Amino acid sequence: MSLLMDDIAIIQRILDHISSNKTDLGTKIWREPVDNYRSKERFDLEIELLKRLPMVVCPSAAIPEPGSYLARTVAGTPLLSVRGNDGIVRTFHNSCRHRGMILAEGCGKTHSFICGYHAWAYGLDGTLKNIAGRDGFPRLNREAHGLIAVDTIEKNGLVFVTQKNPISRGALKKLPNILSADQEIFETTNFNDLANWKLLSETSMEGYHIKALHNKSFYPFGFDNLNIFERIEMNSRIVFPFRRIEKLRNIPKNEWRAEGMLTYVYQLYPNARLSKLSNHDQLVILEPVSFEETNWIVYRLSPSGTQRSPEKLQNSRRDAAFVKDTGVAEDRVAASSIQKALLGEGNTHFTFGRYEAAAVHFHENWQRHLDELIQRL
Repeated sequence: MSLLMDDIAIIQRILDHISSNKTDLGTKIWREPVDNYRSKERFDLEIELLKRLPMVVCPSAAIPEPGSYLARTVAGTPLLSVRGNDGIVRTFHNSCRHRGMILAEGCGKTHSFICGYHAWAYGLDGTLKNIAGRDGFPRLNREAHGLIAVDTIEKNGLVFVTQKNPISRGALKKLPNILSADQEIFETTNFNDLANWKLLSETSMEGYHIKALHNKSFYPFGFDNLNIFERIEMNSRIVFPFRRIEKLRNIPKNEWRAEGMLTYVYQLYPNARLSKLSNHDQLVILEPVSFEETNWIVYRLSPSGTQRSPEKLQNSRRDAAFVKDTGVAEDRVAASSIQKALLGEGNTHFTFGRYEAAAVHFHENWQRHLDELIQRL
């Protein structure tokens, strides 16, 4: 399915599913070897693949103005993204061209990047602007010693980087327009889990576990194993309804609205997701550290079309806290538990069924790209 259904079609399909006690079903069963979650060799191959795919670095709102920058590790590589005076976002290897020191940490705003080791200075466009003690480098070509650029694309409110010769356009192919220019970041968090990045990602790809895992958090407000799944090339969208959606049965269809009735979760291949929740949007980036460790980078944004006010910000923060302290926390526990169990020999593979079509869709694309990468290496 290449075109996404509109809100009215989604609501009608969900109401039909409720009436018939059904959900969207995939067509395939996928068996994923457990060694793919606990093998260093497999992990190293996956990192190599991640470098050859467009990966989400941040929302555009994280670097909104000329001089705004963000430094973080992407697929094991320290990178530095900055918005130039021309408004274009560029990304560079975060390493001074003199002796290699990291140039910037975290995020902020600057006019230039000055190395803390020997004060070599670089412009926002990566060019080498100044060498302290120029006489010590009489024949050095400044033009050849600018920061090393990484391919960067800003699209639909997101910043993507591709570090090596791409194996695919990945998430960029038919990327939905899911973030808008008027959205603001009200909270950013980073944390770490002792679990494979794919285990953590899989928790958001189906609603088959809602009643069992989220019995006291999400389940009282939603349905167990009832969702809509749509493919968007390598990305996907999963739609989860609230129980109150049934109130729409008594309202004319032309008055139906998705706000407060649905949660849209966009899986951005391979390692990010954007959830459009009741009072905020949440962008999650899962950064692999090792086969058994993952860093989370989470941006929480105001909903599109809203003007920031204390009341609306409070609603967004309340919504974010509920999701963070309940559903996300429970998903993290589940993934970490699976990783611990991988120390044993209880399984040779994990089985993804027809209720887990988004996970099957991910694994099909991921394995295909790994096979292509192996042929190239």
